Amino acid sequence: MNDTNKSTKSSYIAVIKSALRGDEYDFTSINLRKAVALLAIPMMLELALESVFAVVDIFFVNKLGVHAASVVGLTESVITLVYSLGIGLSAAATAMVARRIGEKNIKEASHSGAQAILTGVIASVIIGIPGYLFAGDILKLMGAEPEAISQGINYARIMYGGNIAIILLFLINGIFRGAGNASIAMKSLWLANALNIILDPLFIFGIGFFPELGVTGAAVATTIGRSVGVLYQLWHLAKASGSLKMDAGYFRPDGPIQKSLAKIAAPATFQFIIASASWIFLASMVAEYGSAASAGYQTAIRMVVFFILPAWGMSNAVATLVGQNLGAGLPARAEDSVKLTMKYNISFMALVTVLLLFFAPEIAGFFIPAHETMQLHYASLALRVISAGYIFYGMGMVVTQAFNGAGDTRTPTWIYFFGFWVFQIPFAWWLHKYSGAGVTGVFAAVPIAETLMAVAVFLFFRTGKWKTIKV
Repeated sequence: MNDTNKSTKSSYIAVIKSALRGDEYDFTSINLRKAVALLAIPMMLELALESVFAVVDIFFVNKLGVHAASVVGLTESVITLVYSLGIGLSAAATAMVARRIGEKNIKEASHSGAQAILTGVIASVIIGIPGYLFAGDILKLMGAEPEAISQGINYARIMYGGNIAIILLFLINGIFRGAGNASIAMKSLWLANALNIILDPLFIFGIGFFPELGVTGAAVATTIGRSVGVLYQLWHLAKASGSLKMDAGYFRPDGPIQKSLAKIAAPATFQFIIASASWIFLASMVAEYGSAASAGYQTAIRMVVFFILPAWGMSNAVATLVGQNLGAGLPARAEDSVKLTMKYNISFMALVTVLLLFFAPEIAGFFIPAHETMQLHYASLALRVISAGYIFYGMGMVVTQAFNGAGDTRTPTWIYFFGFWVFQIPFAWWLHKYSGAGVTGVFAAVPIAETLMAVAVFLFFRTGKWKTIKV
């Protein structure tokens, strides 16, 4: 029995080491549990570290006061629209690259990835210029107080103007994930995040020979960290790491491939814009209760994202497995990968739910100064209420990524539209204004809407139409 246990333990360790090294496998033929683990481990670590970006910033920025914390949170609420574009393009790149890899067409997989990068660069320029010029107006529209705008306008300008680092970091990682090389995606986030952790206090507080930039320093540190992560990704693409081999000619505009990318990316982008924009409206409602409520809510959202992103990383494994197995003509195996990953993700989110329900004040208190009692109150309340739907988040995000990996980005987009805009926002507004629930009502609208959407997307998944999508 002991020998069996030792052998099992050694097998688990070997899989973890292989996943972290980025060893190449044919994910259309190896054991499915092993395939999920090999992809999910680096993807979970990748997005766990992406979430650290948010909590590191809020940890240091909270020391500057509620106005600084509020403006950072409001800026991030808007910058999630940029994340949406990056994630949408990433979803398209993952679907197309994974499908071509499954078909064993390496040349077209590389060509599709190059066209996705070209599209991302153009989009980031179009977004960055107006974002930089109208940063103050955006913060005012979000309901930020005048003192908060004065303190944080440069932070917003840098984050909006430097959005190319955000878009490319998401996009290129999507290319690597589609090719089955999740390790490089993970390592790029490790590098970017390590730099952010080191540079954040240096630029915010002016330690050593670094200038004291206050809240602006958080934007400088984050942008530098992400930019270095992108350079690391490009270096791996240039030296043809793994199965992708990109030639310079692949970056010349290619109409048919760009059209295929747009067909997948447009709904995927709107899918995440719909979700992100809904959070902007919720943040605006919470801001009506003052800077303490806004700062508490924004801190809580960072904690929520911190725990959701690893689960989203596990879900990303499904996009790769579905895309590659459909490309290889194995729809039943693609479906089995979704069911297996869903089981793992629900288990993980159940543990997180228990953690947040019982220890919300302690977790929030680590990031909020002791004297900010009202901010801590709102943060704890938001954590407990929002985490009530975590199990359904876990189910819904896996199935959503299954659709995206198959190239069917339209179905979850429509579900998101009805779930967020037709239900969640009006429901939150009613609870906020007329039910007497106040800010608690705004928080409660989140898990209720997410639960309904998870059930809806699962029912559509059961029809099996996603298996017939052509990419």
